[in-house]
Amino acid sequence: MLNLDIARIFSEIADIFEVKGENPFKIRAYRKAALTIETLTQDLKVIAERGGVKELKKIPGIGEGIAKKIVEIAETGDCKKHIELRREVHAELLELLAIPRVGPRTIAKLHQELGITNIENLEKAAKSHKLAGLPGLGAKVEENILKGIEQYRSYQGRALLSKALPYAESIVNELKKLDAVEQILIAGSLRRMRETIGDIDILVVSKQPEDIMDAFTSLEDVEDVIAKGETKSSVIIKGINADIRVVDAVSFGAAAHYFTGSKHHNIGIRELGMKRGLKINEYGIFCGDERIGGEHEEDVFASVGLAYIPPELREDRGEIEAAKENIIPKLIEISDLKGDLHVHTNWSDGKSSIDEMAEVAISLGYEYTAVADHSPAVGIAGGLNEEKIVKRQEEIDRVNESFEAEGVKFRVLSAVEVDIKSDFSMDFSDEILKDFDVVVGAVHTKFSQDRETMTTRIVTAMENPNVDIIAHPTGRLLRKRDPYEVDMERLMAAAKDTETILELNSFPERLDLNDIHCKMAKDYGVLIAISTDAHAATQMGAVIKYGVATARRGWLEPEDVVNTRELEEVLKMVKR
Repeated sequence: MLNLDIARIFSEIADIFEVKGENPFKIRAYRKAALTIETLTQDLKVIAERGGVKELKKIPGIGEGIAKKIVEIAETGDCKKHIELRREVHAELLELLAIPRVGPRTIAKLHQELGITNIENLEKAAKSHKLAGLPGLGAKVEENILKGIEQYRSYQGRALLSKALPYAESIVNELKKLDAVEQILIAGSLRRMRETIGDIDILVVSKQPEDIMDAFTSLEDVEDVIAKGETKSSVIIKGINADIRVVDAVSFGAAAHYFTGSKHHNIGIRELGMKRGLKINEYGIFCGDERIGGEHEEDVFASVGLAYIPPELREDRGEIEAAKENIIPKLIEISDLKGDLHVHTNWSDGKSSIDEMAEVAISLGYEYTAVADHSPAVGIAGGLNEEKIVKRQEEIDRVNESFEAEGVKFRVLSAVEVDIKSDFSMDFSDEILKDFDVVVGAVHTKFSQDRETMTTRIVTAMENPNVDIIAHPTGRLLRKRDPYEVDMERLMAAAKDTETILELNSFPERLDLNDIHCKMAKDYGVLIAISTDAHAATQMGAVIKYGVATARRGWLEPEDVVNTRELEEVLKMVKR
């Protein structure tokens, strides 16, 4: 859990620096460090205690200054620099940073010119058109700010899956140490792996519920105890509401089902039970007053004549009907993946070398990875030019030759994430694109283009025979940026016609395509690439679970995903 706290502190330092107009390189260093730390699989506290600054500096993107601050946070819970900066900037002003569409520079300008310090001030100023007259702003910015405020308020009380899941797992791991715990399970929307989470629900079987309640409400990261009862308690952990319930062993399966499924899924199951003269609730399955099942989750489905429905599908999106026909899909697992078709290295804005990315991919059991560094249009990414392409290819060849000499069955693919420009052209010519093993097309600019224009822009890229995959097809950033306007049905039809693969970007703030669009792609017969978009070797294994979870929510099976296939088959599919 310390990793997430450190990442949050460094992100806030970067934000405050930007509001204050500090050196861009310093800002970027903290942002990169936060991004790396957020997806680290190693526990920074353990590393800091074991080897201090020297050991921390071995992590890509962590320099001496940041390493020292990590040690300080590990020892004290915060660092002096962060505390000082928070004193310099009004707390409500920092809250403005959480509003989508409002960047730190805009906040700084609004504060300096209009004295705006909080959301209420900002909303009032935007509605009264006081922003339009400021240099660099205007009516469109006012409109975007008001939309951002509306979005921000709609997000309140919800956390990203990638934030809630580590906290929930930490709670479970701590409670598992108790002899009083017989069974324990994460339930709720978190078990369904929804992209945002309202709260954390945990179920426990125990004959000593008072011990469970005492331990739960005394966890190290508990900020507030909302309620403490004999079998149920509720606390706030790192800003997220967490509930725990102790149930009897004979009711565990029924409770697991009840507290996992969506409201409408549960209603559907109860109605099926009623038709059979059964009452199904969190305590069990009853025929009259007699309990006839409920110890195991499978009992619930069997009692109403259904095949088992995996947690991710329990959203009332046709899973009950599919279970009646015994056609629930065999959902994809992480172990089905044989490679990653979109990662970045230090040849553009990544932090790790090709060697380092390859070694981690091998450790994950992969047979290939596509190094898809940026094209030049994304200026801050330090993208590839023709000279860098040649030099990078020499390094890829060297790495592949070394694996071949060692008898390692692995290949680094030469790829590029090429910009689909707003005038519908690609950022590289076809002469350059045709020489890559994999070409990943992506939109990174002019997100405000209208629906027809944006759709045509992406479809035009699909029609280019050199473009194999469309990355993060809707451009969204959860809690930060809405998807751009695009006709998904037309996009799917074009992908099918051109045999273009659509990406499910596993990065926790993207998860793009989302679950609904994954199901749509499956229905259209469009292949999906579950990729990480990793910018550091440590991210590859850390974020893939979020992409696979989204794929499972989208009903995807191994055959629906291109990178479950052997290398030679993948190369045939991308080079259509």
